[in-house]
Amino acid sequence: MSLASSFGLSTKPNLAYFHSLLKFYTETKNPRRVLLIFRELLDCNEKPNESTFALLVKACASCSSSFGLNSLKTKVEANQIHTHLVKSGADQFTYLSTALLDFFMKLGCLTVAQQLFDDMRERDVVSWNALICGFSRNGCHLDALEFFVQMCREGFGPSHTTLVSLVPSCGRHELIFQGKTIHGFGIKTGIDLNSRVKNAFTSMYAKCGHLEAAERLFQEIAEKTVVSWNTMIGAYGQNGFFDEAMFAFKQMREESVEANPVTLVCLLSANANPKSSHSFAIKTGLMNDCSVITSLVCEYARRCNLVSAEVLHKSLPQKNLVALTAILSSHAERGNMLSVVEYFAQIQKLEMRPDAVTMVSILHGITDPDHFEIGLAFHGYGLKSGLSSDNLVANVLISMYSKFDQIEAAFSLFFEMHEKPLISWNSLISGCVQAGRSSDAFELFCQMKMFGQGPDAITIASLLSGCGQLLYLQFGERFHNYVLRNNIEIESFLGTALIDMYTKCGRIERAEKVFKGIKEPCLVTWNAMISGYSLYGLEHKALSCFSEMREQGLNPDHITFLGVLAACTHGGLVHEGRKYFEIMRREFNMVPGLQHYACLVSLLGRAGLFEEALILIKDMEIKPDFAVWGSLLNACCIHQEVKLGEYLAKKLFLLDNRSGGFYVLMSNLYAIKGKWDEVAKVRRMMRETGGDGCSGISVIEITSLDSTNTTFSSDVSLERSLL
Repeated sequence: MSLASSFGLSTKPNLAYFHSLLKFYTETKNPRRVLLIFRELLDCNEKPNESTFALLVKACASCSSSFGLNSLKTKVEANQIHTHLVKSGADQFTYLSTALLDFFMKLGCLTVAQQLFDDMRERDVVSWNALICGFSRNGCHLDALEFFVQMCREGFGPSHTTLVSLVPSCGRHELIFQGKTIHGFGIKTGIDLNSRVKNAFTSMYAKCGHLEAAERLFQEIAEKTVVSWNTMIGAYGQNGFFDEAMFAFKQMREESVEANPVTLVCLLSANANPKSSHSFAIKTGLMNDCSVITSLVCEYARRCNLVSAEVLHKSLPQKNLVALTAILSSHAERGNMLSVVEYFAQIQKLEMRPDAVTMVSILHGITDPDHFEIGLAFHGYGLKSGLSSDNLVANVLISMYSKFDQIEAAFSLFFEMHEKPLISWNSLISGCVQAGRSSDAFELFCQMKMFGQGPDAITIASLLSGCGQLLYLQFGERFHNYVLRNNIEIESFLGTALIDMYTKCGRIERAEKVFKGIKEPCLVTWNAMISGYSLYGLEHKALSCFSEMREQGLNPDHITFLGVLAACTHGGLVHEGRKYFEIMRREFNMVPGLQHYACLVSLLGRAGLFEEALILIKDMEIKPDFAVWGSLLNACCIHQEVKLGEYLAKKLFLLDNRSGGFYVLMSNLYAIKGKWDEVAKVRRMMRETGGDGCSGISVIEITSLDSTNTTFSSDVSLERSLL
């Protein structure tokens, strides 16, 4: 049935009638009806003119954002419109070709759009602006800059819109010089006096970390609109100055500038309290905006307030991938993989196409071995959808496989990648170290250097961890020298890796030197130093380090107290051990873990305080494990407490009868007492249960020229890589 008859028209509709329908459905954002009307127009043998095509392109461009700009169907329809435009000869109108060019740019069809631009008989500033803006919006920043230069060479004078379109391309550290050059051009031509241009430059400097320049430009704006304030609030938020962002918002309100949805989105990105922002949005009537609701959902989800996020998400009139991904990501971080699968199914039902961010959010949550099969299923989906070829997804897959000791699968993924950026090399190197294959990590590093890729702080930190595993002191020192030679800042992250490496390789004095060279060590760095002192039996230095850390205003965590209790155990400091254990529980409201209990039990047992140790175990908030009972059994060996030792051995036997540790302890205990029959009995039990399969290794680092070929070749290749 035709549109004419459906509307009760007995006569043939004319072109003006179709134009009115196109305008109506453009306003109601119904792209399917717009195309049906155009087809009906052709069926009625009406010849479309330039006004028809102008309405059609405008309708599709404005409507398709809600229907899916990147869908294959939309691109096919755009090509069909282009064909009709050429056939009718309407492509000779510059404004029509420009509108279609802009539409293709929004669809991401850059090659088609550029060809359309090249085929234009006449071009104007608007055409150039559409081209420059399109490349900038699609991340082709250098192309946008080149077209700007070409535009100037061909005698076209850039307008305010040109600079506003181009400047976002320079909002990157590596393009700040070009940004400053364009700013100079704007000053020379007087275009920079426009408030929109100043806003664009303010945003550019903020993204490049030049906050002072951004502030100066903001102050120069005579009439600050809500856009100007939003730009400055966003600038502070991007650079981590959250208090300043809130103060700017307060000033904006004092100057009676009304907030808009973008203001609230900027505030939420500047770490504003979601509950306060939510209340403000309700009071000011901004809760009708989808972007505000989506931002609130994301912020609630980021702060693990899933109840509020999910309730608010249900109020969205039209569900979107950003909000669903935020909730899904929060569930993944908490290990709720069943909920993750449910939300992923919901994304599929809504016919949304998950992107790389969605996949990365899911795969980051695969930390439990029980969830590995879910990770495999999502890898399969990534292969089917083509997402696994994305570098971000490939990197997180490499990390996932490495985490579960599937290092061969990680290697396979890595070598299938067409482009191997530094983050990919880092993922695999880190994965090898985590899987205990540090030698492979060093080989990869040498390959990485051969491919012309230089290491960063993350690469060095991973390799230092590998040096600590293999006790490769010389390699560790070479990495340290590389850092110093290339002026890489030794901040907390890299400093902690150096401290850990030197500690494990027996150079505590070098670890101390590195620690003292860090300006503001973080908690992890303090923990590494405390644990290092503890490992070397320097208990008083460990406790002094803890006191100094507290003076710096840092609160300890579970790892801090583990290092402190271990120091007390090694030094036999019973009183101090009790004190720090109570501080942990009373002052910091921490629930001690099994390792904390094992340390204190060992400390009490070594001091001969068996009754107190047993009472401590009895009153434990968690069930004691092998390490806790083993610590007390070891103390029994020291004090030759055979009867209690036998009781503990039975406990340990029930917990794990295949572990050789307690058999060795009991054998030693009987040997000290001269009970050789019992020693033989224990040895026999070890052989029967397979508990005597414990073997030890000694590692030495060979540096002489007459060393084995493997060691020497590795040494030379690493030396060359670090030159």
